Amino acid sequence: MDSATWTTIARLVEWLDAHNTNSPELTRLLRVLKIQEEAGEVAEAIHGAMGSNPRKGASHTWGDVEKELCDVILASMVSLATINPDARKVFEYHLNRVAERSLDAAGPTAIV
Repeated sequence: MDSATWTTIARLVEWLDAHNTNSPELTRLLRVLKIQEEAGEVAEAIHGAMGSNPRKGASHTWGDVEKELCDVILASMVSLATINPDARKVFEYHLNRVAERSLDAAGPTAIV
């Protein structure tokens, strides 16, 4: 992810903070819980795309699933930026560690 993405996330966090009256602890908790809410919407969209509920039929498309997955990613990024203002570095470090462990056990993999 580039710096423009994380700049947008920072702006979203600022906007959310400006409209927030909760304590910092509650804010962190609610933003992390938002990830689970969005993940539930992914599950609902998958059920709808697969027509698994006979009463509802095909109520969603795979495009809906994609949108909901993006919401999970956004909620996660906002949560991370709420917990740590240097979220970009935290994420890049973690991504590189996972890539190194998974893709190239012989040495570090730079993914930026």
